[in-house]
Amino acid sequence: MFTKNERKRIPLQRYWTTRYVYTLAIGLLVVTIISAVWIRHQTFESRISMMEFMAQEIANRFVNEEPGRPDENIQNFLEKRGQFSNMESTPYIYIVNTEGRILSSNTPQSPYEQRINPSILNKEEKVQKLSINQAGNLYLVKQPIELGSVLLGWAVVMDTEEHLNHVNQEYKQLFVMIAVLAVLGWAAIYFLSRRLSKPIKDVAKAARQVQEGNYDIQLPSQVKEEEVYELVHSFKEMSQQLQRLEGLRSELLAGVTHELKTPITSVSGLLQAVKNDVVTGEEAKEFLDISLKETTKMKTMVEDLLAFNSFVANAVPMNFETYSLQNLIKETIHQWEITQDEQNEFISAQLPEKDIQVRVDSVRFQQIITNLLNNAKQAIEETGSIEINVNEESKYVNIDVKDTGLGIPEEEQAFIFERFYRGEGKKYKVGGLGLGLPFSKMIAQTLGGDLKLVSSSETGTTFRLTLPKVE
Repeated sequence: MFTKNERKRIPLQRYWTTRYVYTLAIGLLVVTIISAVWIRHQTFESRISMMEFMAQEIANRFVNEEPGRPDENIQNFLEKRGQFSNMESTPYIYIVNTEGRILSSNTPQSPYEQRINPSILNKEEKVQKLSINQAGNLYLVKQPIELGSVLLGWAVVMDTEEHLNHVNQEYKQLFVMIAVLAVLGWAAIYFLSRRLSKPIKDVAKAARQVQEGNYDIQLPSQVKEEEVYELVHSFKEMSQQLQRLEGLRSELLAGVTHELKTPITSVSGLLQAVKNDVVTGEEAKEFLDISLKETTKMKTMVEDLLAFNSFVANAVPMNFETYSLQNLIKETIHQWEITQDEQNEFISAQLPEKDIQVRVDSVRFQQIITNLLNNAKQAIEETGSIEINVNEESKYVNIDVKDTGLGIPEEEQAFIFERFYRGEGKKYKVGGLGLGLPFSKMIAQTLGGDLKLVSSSETGTTFRLTLPKVE
């Protein structure tokens, strides 16, 4: 059932690109504001420094001229200094005497035409901010004109606050740079997100194919990004494994069907022969005996299936009690030998003298050992031997069941604990559903231990049952 507030899914490339563009825009906006403030401040400081330099240069030039009598050379110098000051506007430049009377100026139109207040000139600050109604705020920079220790006057440079703070070209360069960075950043994240999203889209498409049962997928193998490579490589291996398991499942299902169908067909044919009087007397009884054996085999198979499903569903109660491990093994071997047709002189047990206590369900423990002994007997056929060894660890005890049979082929060893799996060597020689080892491993894990294959070769096979000890 779908909820009304279910969000609409967004393609990965568009999601990453738009989020990055938002982040980039906010970041560049902050950088622009900070840069604009910094440029405005630096421009103001540099122009004030330029005015100080101009005032000092004018004061030095005036000293070299005839003191107190400014002529046309001084006038022309002031005008040129104002024009070539490398500033947005031409500042006001004055030569004044000690009383503040203006002796010379670079322009007739200025805030001060005749005289500058001596109180301004007598202040210690070389840079002063003045408020003039006609021109707004002014910044005044002064330098003394001295001959030796005698003060002759002042070189004064002034400009409006608006002119000093005015920035035009620098802002244009800043905006161009920010725009270029924005375009480059967007292009970079677009192509990077496209490069990253493409293999993810390919994996999603391949996942839909696998979901539909098509395991023949094509994914790129030349991927430089480690995480993306791991994703693609792992998915390819998973799909290949699923394909192998699907084939194995079909094969196992056919095997199970064959195992159940064969005794049913035999029983049906035998009973039909008895019913139609094809056989009579002792031969009919023999047919009935064979039918009973086949039904017993089918009953065992069905019971194995039911027991296995019960364990999978955790529906089987376990009766845990503390037992002597040596006694359990001896009792299990004795009961197994009774059920065998021939005398079993090929089995031996190497048990430690020290008594080992384990807390298990004795019936389930015997099931595991009995199944391992049955498999070992099938492996050794008529010649060979079976040996049970017990060795202790700090918290666990290991029970090894070793045979001298032909072993399990290496390519089959990875699947022996898969349910319904039956190796090629047993598929046509020995009946069964392939649940013995998976069932035994599940019981061992329920008992708090594990069952695993230690080794298998042409000289024999060793299985190890691990159980926790009772301290």
